[in-house]
Amino acid sequence: MPQPPRPTSPRPAPTGAPSAVRSPSNGTRRPAGIRLQVDSDPAHLGEVRKQIEAFAAAAGFAERAVADLGLSVNEAMANVIRHAYSGAPDRPIVVTADLDNCDAVQVRVKIRDWGNGVNPLDRPPPPFDPTRPGGLGLVCLKQLMDEVVFSPQPDGMLLTMMKRKS
Repeated sequence: MPQPPRPTSPRPAPTGAPSAVRSPSNGTRRPAGIRLQVDSDPAHLGEVRKQIEAFAAAAGFAERAVADLGLSVNEAMANVIRHAYSGAPDRPIVVTADLDNCDAVQVRVKIRDWGNGVNPLDRPPPPFDPTRPGGLGLVCLKQLMDEVVFSPQPDGMLLTMMKRKS
């Protein structure tokens, strides 16, 4: 059975413009994909969110779409920490982002964990209680992203989220 990656701190925030590659279809420049490996400490949420937002902005996504991507990644990672890892701050999470095609019309973000592997879409939603925090992460993902796919792995979960340029 493959071992999960060893947790590390996130890379420093991007400085200047993110790196870019030339699109073969039209010669324009687009940002290269990113890969972040962090541990499940909530202190990393903000940094990962900033890097995903910077990537989407560099790809030419509108401010609203950039914010939607950032919030969705933040909520998805918070759910991994809370539900898949039961709050343990030292478990691995790998976040990748890339452009789904050569014309940069869709961002694909993948979040991989090595938690309990429970698909949250297979569970009934808990009753809403406005006095308790939480409970809106999946709602955010479903409303803000164009596609959300949970793929159970033998040793955890892979979440793939897609956001199209508007």
